[in-house]
Amino acid sequence: MKSSSLLAARLLRTSALGVSIAVAAVSVPAFAQDAADTATADAIDSSEIVVTAQGRSQRLADVPVAISAVSAETLQNSGANDIRQLNQVAPSLLVSSTGSEANGSARIRGIGTVGDNPGLESSVPVFIDGVYRSRSGIGLNELGELDRIEVQRGPQGTLGGRNSSAGLISIYSKKPDFNFGANGEITYGNYDFWRLAGSVTGPIGETLAARLDAVWVKRDGFLTDTNNNRDVNNRDRYFLRGQLLFEPTDALSIRLIADYTSRDEECCGATYVSASVNPYIGNLNNPSTVGVAPTTTSNNIINVLRDLGQPIGAFNQGYSRNISVTPGRSFAGETKDYGFSGQIDYDLGGAKLTSITAYREYRSGQAGDVDYNAVDILYRAPSDDAYRQFHTFTQELRLQGEAFDGKLDWLVGGFYANEKLRVRDNLRFGSQYGRFATCRIISGGGLAGLYSPNEAGCVAGGITNLAGIGRNTIAGASGPISGADIVAGFTALNGLNDRGSINDVYRQNGENWALFTHNIFHITDKLDFTFGLRYTNDKKDFSATFTNDNTVCTTVQGLVLDDAANPATTATARALAGALIGLACQGNSTAELNNVSINDKRSEDEFTGTAILSYKPIDDLMVYASYSRGYKAGGFNLDRSALKSPILPFAATAGGAQGLVRNLQFDPETVNSYELGAKYATGPFGLGLTFFRSDFSSFQLNTFNGTVFLVQNVNGCSSDLNGGDRDQSKFLGAPNYNAAAGTTGACPTDDVSYGVRSEGFELEASLVPARSFRMTAGLTYAKTKYRGQLVGNDSGAPLDQALRLLPGNNLSNAPELVATGSVAWTPDIGSGGLSGLVYIDGRMTSDYNTGSDLFPQKEQNGYAIFNARIGLRGPDEKWGIEFWGQNIFNKQYAQVAFNSPFQEGGTSTGTAFADPQYPGGRQIFSQFLAEPRTYGVTLRGKF
Repeated sequence: MKSSSLLAARLLRTSALGVSIAVAAVSVPAFAQDAADTATADAIDSSEIVVTAQGRSQRLADVPVAISAVSAETLQNSGANDIRQLNQVAPSLLVSSTGSEANGSARIRGIGTVGDNPGLESSVPVFIDGVYRSRSGIGLNELGELDRIEVQRGPQGTLGGRNSSAGLISIYSKKPDFNFGANGEITYGNYDFWRLAGSVTGPIGETLAARLDAVWVKRDGFLTDTNNNRDVNNRDRYFLRGQLLFEPTDALSIRLIADYTSRDEECCGATYVSASVNPYIGNLNNPSTVGVAPTTTSNNIINVLRDLGQPIGAFNQGYSRNISVTPGRSFAGETKDYGFSGQIDYDLGGAKLTSITAYREYRSGQAGDVDYNAVDILYRAPSDDAYRQFHTFTQELRLQGEAFDGKLDWLVGGFYANEKLRVRDNLRFGSQYGRFATCRIISGGGLAGLYSPNEAGCVAGGITNLAGIGRNTIAGASGPISGADIVAGFTALNGLNDRGSINDVYRQNGENWALFTHNIFHITDKLDFTFGLRYTNDKKDFSATFTNDNTVCTTVQGLVLDDAANPATTATARALAGALIGLACQGNSTAELNNVSINDKRSEDEFTGTAILSYKPIDDLMVYASYSRGYKAGGFNLDRSALKSPILPFAATAGGAQGLVRNLQFDPETVNSYELGAKYATGPFGLGLTFFRSDFSSFQLNTFNGTVFLVQNVNGCSSDLNGGDRDQSKFLGAPNYNAAAGTTGACPTDDVSYGVRSEGFELEASLVPARSFRMTAGLTYAKTKYRGQLVGNDSGAPLDQALRLLPGNNLSNAPELVATGSVAWTPDIGSGGLSGLVYIDGRMTSDYNTGSDLFPQKEQNGYAIFNARIGLRGPDEKWGIEFWGQNIFNKQYAQVAFNSPFQEGGTSTGTAFADPQYPGGRQIFSQFLAEPRTYGVTLRGKF
């Protein structure tokens, strides 16, 4: 891979974006020209940038926090319809989606919630019109017409409704207007993309105004499912929002909002990572010679997939957008998101009261061929009874005023949230799983000579044939004690088809309340001290009920469990027994859990807050230093696989599944953050610089290891672990092999401290030399790394071996260098009121790893993405036509690479297919591709 520094230097030297960064003195924009709403326009010059990050309307240049404010004009020019497009204009932010559009993840300065587990709260939550949304992926919906978006960087431990450990995204829609107006747009683009959007607003009476926004979108998918003759990753959605604004007096304002979103789409397909995409794939995708154990340059799992129906060309297709899907399987999904809110602002004379009350319901169901290939290994069928659902009620109260002749600007408040989360899951083994599992065992080692994928048990002659060579060879190798059991285990595993969860139900009821205060002391006309404090109490009640028809798991356990640990039997029998149970009971899918219920609860409280000292030596310059403490609540891993290893039955533990329920809990994440910053704003030029350092303790990490999802709290250790957090006991020929690796790497409790540090700087600048020309640019350098010595919780327990590449390395999806920039030119054309539009923006990113376990096969080279728009507008912009392109140079890259589920070949005993290049052994990899180039035309009109 290219080095980050060399790549960034080359990009900055050779690109148009680099030129804009140089001209604008290297920085991100203070992006919004029209952030002030109607209520503040009279008090603050409308040319100023106004934000409400501190619970008050303030000039952006006067706010001593790291924040970007993106205006409606910038959003429109960049083509932003959801929060993903903010990547182009906010370099510290990265928004991506993976296995489901419902589960997008936002990261700030390299920190975010990883994976699709709804039990983990967002490190970067999304608020829309002051209302907390349960997970940040909800911001991937259409948003309607907006006033602005504020991106606050760093922990938000005082205001903002719920706590956040990395930052937050606040989205503000346009309010109803007491002057009548309407606008609309029609867009058509490649992939048969249609988007119709419109809004109408106006008075209903002297004190009541209304607004209605509507959006409809339809588009073909970016991926082609050739087996089922359809496209995937398509768009088919609509959005409605209605508002009422009641202002009976100058002192009272009541705003009511109701919205509804519907999505009926297929998402998200994946392709295999090939050597042409990532050279660290090496020989992983090379098939083995039939009948021979995999060699140092081949992988038996490729043979198995090929022989069961997977086109072998898919393993070397590069960035081709043809995906492999089992015939009859689909990625069909439906999402409904709706709710209402009411905001009351009442000026009491000596103080202003704000109340925001909201109730929301969100439900998303997503089918999937979740092995991401043509062999039917694992799937979720479309079902109205399989979904994740949030019912959320929130209430926030704030009272803000002044005291001591304006020397103190005080604010006190409270927040309450009641969230009911339901997850129903129907994940099942596919119709070819049994044959796939037996072939995986047979082809991976000394039994490869028996490999026969078209016969029962994947062995020559068939496992049920009493005279078959395969059956008898296995029986002989397993010895007289275990031979019959092992053969019976193979027979049972071969029949494991279309079994698993019928409808598992996870329930989590959470209550969160907080009291907070945020105060600005004007010590002098130039010196301010800001102090904020928040107390949060969080409670969660968890329960789950399982329904499962995988009787093969209990059968195989009953047959061979005693053989797996019997020293009197053969080594072959012990190895085969472990493999048979592991594959028959993957993820704790077992009929032993059928109609079993478990429950648990947790409660925690935390003090967080902020302290800021800011100084204005001159009117146009502010410098500040700040400390803040943030917090993200603990919770439950909503995944039965985390209860225990699949080898032993649940009955082996006192209390069964209920006795293991504590294994689903994870601890809260906390962060201590420090910033030094300066903001300069005068006339046409604005410049900001922020230095930051944030230390995260009990960092919540969610990782898929190819079989199950691991949720672990990552901490650091101040004492030397002597490589105990980097060793492993799987690959005998690797330099870090340690047979006792499972017991090494513990840390004394008193030596446990933070596990992740994010530090660096952010530059931001804007230049408006003329009314018709605006340039913005930005640069973020963030070294977001794990500490060199890591443990798995705050008690100092060893780190999971699957995470052994983490110590001392950058986090996933955390590039060290990101640069953004934009140029907008709207020149007058002639004297008839016509104007033009020329707009371009870009984002350049250095290398980073997309996998939370940091396997080298998941690395992504640095890249640059550019968007452009050119148009013609009528007088007063009453009409306009624009031609646009997104990702105009058609840059191909992966959002996330991941372990292809269950698709690992035989374990290496030598140096090949082992650490350091192959920490997953013969595990192969898949990837979710980013969007290709899109282009089209938009017609606008308003009156």
